[in-house]
Amino acid sequence: MPVQALRREAAPPAVAEPHPFATYLRTIGRGPTLSRPLDEAEAEQAMGQILDGTVEPVQLGGFLLVLRYRTETPAELAGFVRAARARVAPANLSVDLDWPSYADRHQQLPYFVLAARLLAAAGVRVLMHGIEGEGPVTTPRALAALGIAPAGSLAEAAGQLDTTRFAYVPLHTLCPPLDGLFHLRPLLGLRSPVNSLARELNPFTAPHQIQGVFHPTYLPLHQEAARLLGQPRAVIFKGGGGEGQRNPDKPCRAVTLDRNTCGEQIWPALTNELYPWRKEPLEPARLAALWRGEWAEPGPIAAVVGTVAMALMLLGRATRPTEAEDMAATLWRDRSPLTGSGGQR
Repeated sequence: MPVQALRREAAPPAVAEPHPFATYLRTIGRGPTLSRPLDEAEAEQAMGQILDGTVEPVQLGGFLLVLRYRTETPAELAGFVRAARARVAPANLSVDLDWPSYADRHQQLPYFVLAARLLAAAGVRVLMHGIEGEGPVTTPRALAALGIAPAGSLAEAAGQLDTTRFAYVPLHTLCPPLDGLFHLRPLLGLRSPVNSLARELNPFTAPHQIQGVFHPTYLPLHQEAARLLGQPRAVIFKGGGGEGQRNPDKPCRAVTLDRNTCGEQIWPALTNELYPWRKEPLEPARLAALWRGEWAEPGPIAAVVGTVAMALMLLGRATRPTEAEDMAATLWRDRSPLTGSGGQR
């Protein structure tokens, strides 16, 4: 068949009127002099159409890639989050600390799940949410090693928060259309603004949020987006693998939000010993073994304690880093044992 014929057959049918989503593509895609970012209301409307499934695939791909190329603005990110929150399944969940977990693959063990469990044991109601991810260790598999199963529904999550003060809710339970956007990565070949959106989601508007990002350049983006969304308190930092996990081998710069006031914290390194993070066995069972004291290394323990310390400062339970770190070390020393193969006590 001639190439010209193939092109004619592949061409989309003529459209008499512009598609409603086309206006957003024109706004962001008309080149360096004519394009502009969406304002917050436009971004909310655009993401609403995407999540409602009224956008054509070619439009969705173009939209996500343009934003990925130039990076979304805080107003765009805030608008996207508002649209997603409006489509989260309704539920009455009381949450103290929102903890997003959206790295799609872990290059080190997710010690932050131990930090979250330690905080829950101290009375903090922690909601973690994320995607399944790839590789030998994922957040759900790490939690399973501790005997913690993902909540199958929001009602189940509410029950878990009441009984153990911790719940992990998969994104596909919170907002299936948003979860579906994560599955576009193999088609697009790279991540998209959806990764930033999900980190900022805080689906049940917890007053405190801890965020880990992979690239430090994204810190001010998330800080300002959280401010626009009216987040009362947040701490955001470059975490191990892009998760909310402090790297104890290096000083940690964190940006903060405290009732509309943006700030910054510098947390010192906790250990001079460089732990071989990229060479450690990625076996979720090691997390339960570390909790039980069956093995111990300064680096992993400092990752847990250091992450808990940042959360304690965020929660207002400590006023200085040294005080927070002492409190976190005490929580780790006095932790309750796991039972059986890692289940909660």
